[in-house]
Amino acid sequence: MNFKGFCIITLFAALLAPFTGIAADTLTLEESIDIALKRSLSISMAREGVKGAEARKREAMTGFLPKMNTAYNYTRLNEDPGFFFQGIAPLIPAGTMITGTKDNYNWVIEARQPVFAGGGILANYQANKIAEDAARVEETAKIQQVVQDVKIAYFHILRARRIQETAEQSVEMLNAHLGIARNYYRVGLIPKNDLLQAEVELANGKQALVRAKNAVTLAKSQFNTLLRRDLSDGADVVDILTYQPMKQSYEACLETAKQNRPELKMAELAIAQAGKLVKAAQSDYFPAVSVSGNYARFGDNPSVSGSAYKDMESWTVMAVASWNFWEWGKTKYRVDAVRAKERQAADAARELQDRVCLEIKQAYLALEEDANQIGISQKVIEQAEENFRISEARYKERVARSTEVLDAQTLLTKAKSDYANALADYHISQAKLQRAMGIIK
Repeated sequence: MNFKGFCIITLFAALLAPFTGIAADTLTLEESIDIALKRSLSISMAREGVKGAEARKREAMTGFLPKMNTAYNYTRLNEDPGFFFQGIAPLIPAGTMITGTKDNYNWVIEARQPVFAGGGILANYQANKIAEDAARVEETAKIQQVVQDVKIAYFHILRARRIQETAEQSVEMLNAHLGIARNYYRVGLIPKNDLLQAEVELANGKQALVRAKNAVTLAKSQFNTLLRRDLSDGADVVDILTYQPMKQSYEACLETAKQNRPELKMAELAIAQAGKLVKAAQSDYFPAVSVSGNYARFGDNPSVSGSAYKDMESWTVMAVASWNFWEWGKTKYRVDAVRAKERQAADAARELQDRVCLEIKQAYLALEEDANQIGISQKVIEQAEENFRISEARYKERVARSTEVLDAQTLLTKAKSDYANALADYHISQAKLQRAMGIIK
């Protein structure tokens, strides 16, 4: 085939790939995280929480501003208002004096500006602003949780795939051994039991391969769930199961967590918000002062253009001070209640700090343990490969039985699986430690 023909075939295959399933998407860890962050419902809910907190803060801001209202009403009397007088005979005869109209229309517009509210308006605004900050920190915490979950699911796929590859290699080795055993049995060099044992081990190996394939499928389904894709999506992931030692000390990890962990920041904000709510409750100890003004129009028809008995418009300006100085301890009890919540928030923050310290310790020790296991597993693989090589050579020279080879092969398969588990566990522990520190990306 010439070069031109090769290019045509390659182009044709590329065009058919989306329809034939020849190629599947291969995602990197970074791409997987980006997809999950864009599609995550938990993050979407957190962002809606931020919007709600921002709206409540703006609502609290209106407490500083003047309030305006207007009203329009119509009153119909059964008769013209007036009063009867006796008169002064004979100069002024007795009669009824009309003072108004049956139809009365009123339109009033009023403005009220709070001047002093005991600090309650300011405290309420500050509490809602802190709530907005807490909602943003909570969004960060949700993002970090999604990143951790994606990383763990990603490494579960790599673990399952490595174990599947090991199972496939095991089946190939068992097939090869069975072929040798059949040849030996035909010429009478081994008993039938050895041949049956090789067949049984091959059947077990095939069953282990089925389980390994199912584990890969399940791991991909869990991964696709996090990315909100179809469960049967066959997208593959890039293998990054390599060992890179972590150089950060436990003390440095703990200090990083204290500075960056979103949950700790949320606990501090909860204490601050509770303090502002205490001040808001204490504002009821003080009088409220406000200035109000209103403009009114009156008339005996809907145009409120006055009447023969009353001017068309009027206005007033008032300074109002009101003070509920006795409510049987109602304000005190409300202040006591919010103070109790403030103390609760402080205790919860200290408890959370203790839990974070323990979480950092557990994650750090698990990471060290997994790192040590990687080194041990590498040595075990080296020894298992050499053991299998010797056992196979001894079997071919007829100085060892089939059982010895099968046992060596089983140990080698287990060693490779343990190494894959150790690598995946190390990366998962690293992701958990980063999440515990609040720096996972």
